[in-house]
Amino acid sequence: MTGGGAARLDGRVERGNQTRRLVLRRTVDIASVEGLDALSLGRIATELKLSKSGVFALFGSKEELQLATIRAAGRIFLDAVVEPARQEPPGIGRVRQLCAHWLAYSERRIFPGGCFFHGVIAEYDAREGAVHDALVRADRDWTAQVEQCLAEAVDTGGLRPDTEVPQLAFELIAFLETANAHAVLHDEPAAYRRAATGITHRLRAAATDPADVAALP
Repeated sequence: MTGGGAARLDGRVERGNQTRRLVLRRTVDIASVEGLDALSLGRIATELKLSKSGVFALFGSKEELQLATIRAAGRIFLDAVVEPARQEPPGIGRVRQLCAHWLAYSERRIFPGGCFFHGVIAEYDAREGAVHDALVRADRDWTAQVEQCLAEAVDTGGLRPDTEVPQLAFELIAFLETANAHAVLHDEPAAYRRAATGITHRLRAAATDPADVAALP
């Protein structure tokens, strides 16, 4: 292939990547409010003024569009919640930061419908298929992330050795998801403060030294 041919191919690839990013930025927002079933190749093409054939060439089917949307939402979630918390050294401080960033992620409406995964998991929890399985993996990955942070806090001495890590992870996630649900449904920002208070109390109850656990903002 000549240099000019390679340049044209590279240009097409880059335009395709830009279109893909544009589409997925829109689909994650739609799905967070209306659900994954609201997505269609035709709707996205119309809203973004793209050719339906071009969108089809990128994704191939509604299911692939849904799966790509879940993956895109996961990357946004990692950037907003998990990666910032990793800046804190392993221990109870990282657990606190993980919860604080999650609450901020929901409250700031990074997705207009609140937590993307809270909404779409409820939509697909009793179904079968590739979309359901992708959401199961995402949910398990998040639970594993919380459990890992808690286990590190036990190992570093911030949490008591007898801490039941899976149980505590379940409780912290319940606080987070309840805050998201109440805040979105009732337009009630105070739900985030209540969750922050509850998480602070729960971590202090499990801490080796409760004084080491600063209140969540």
